[in-house]
Amino acid sequence: MNKLLLFLLLLVWAGTAWASQANVFVYHRFGDDRYPSTNISLPVFAEQLELLKTKDCAVLTLGAVVARLKQRQPLPPRCVVLTIDDAYRSVLTGAMPLLRQYGYPATLFVNTAAVGSQDYLSWDEIRALAAEGIEIGNHSASHPYLLNREPGEDDAAWEKRVTADLLRARQVLNRELGEQQRLLAYPYGEYSTELVKLTRALGFAGAASQHSGVISPATDLFILPRFPMGGPYATLAGFREKLALRALEVRVLAPADPLDSGRNPPLLVLDILSREADLSRLQCYVAGQPECDVNADTEHPGRYRIQARQPLNGRRGKYTLTAPARQGGGWFWFSQLWIYPQR
Repeated sequence: MNKLLLFLLLLVWAGTAWASQANVFVYHRFGDDRYPSTNISLPVFAEQLELLKTKDCAVLTLGAVVARLKQRQPLPPRCVVLTIDDAYRSVLTGAMPLLRQYGYPATLFVNTAAVGSQDYLSWDEIRALAAEGIEIGNHSASHPYLLNREPGEDDAAWEKRVTADLLRARQVLNRELGEQQRLLAYPYGEYSTELVKLTRALGFAGAASQHSGVISPATDLFILPRFPMGGPYATLAGFREKLALRALEVRVLAPADPLDSGRNPPLLVLDILSREADLSRLQCYVAGQPECDVNADTEHPGRYRIQARQPLNGRRGKYTLTAPARQGGGWFWFSQLWIYPQR
């Protein structure tokens, strides 16, 4: 997005409150330069919170957003959620003084086996945060790559192992903190159709990934998008840009699963439901590549076939779709995650 378009987007957003959507951000470390890829500097985090205050944003916990959506209640204008994964000590030493200063809540996802070990919060500290209004969620027990299969492991054995890990974390959270809001953050943000099905069956209220996007009433509550705020993404400009984005609502038709289907680059087929988006200017991006091929289905209005021009590299990839609004300014955003566990 060039600087002129970003300026116009922000100018419009300054006086506009998008209806019933939530822009959710995920953090890991605060003021910890040892791990730059997952860290945000404290001055930048303070600037981000000041921007939320200046823009009169309604900062809610993720549980509050999920509850409203499940009850078909509207979200407040300029709704924002701050989430934190892993419960590193810098949550207490870096994030909390600023969150207290601004009076903002957050949702902290805890991988229970790490609690009390080096560089992680203790249970006493997590209990104190919960008493201050920090929502605590499940981030698994051992923080594994849940989609990986062990040698010789069939579907039933995989399901049994993953179920045991998630329930072990729930049991520890309940023992240490009492009955909690049943939210899950998938380790590494990775999910599959089978993992979503399992998560629903275990009684979670919703689950968060780490693919970027905006939550709307059309969002699957078990594939909640969050904008990463670490490393090169952890800037005030990037935060301001993400705050101004609108949800590009879609119905994914194929493939049914973000897991590697044997086709690389993957072909994405979807219906776009956001009628306010100018689809004549729809574009798709892949990091490190030229723009994707975006082809409209002439027999089905609103349906598109989207494919990168080069194979995706690495364990995870992503297609990011953007389109401007037809009227009034603003940009719509959707991203599709791809996962290749064998890499």
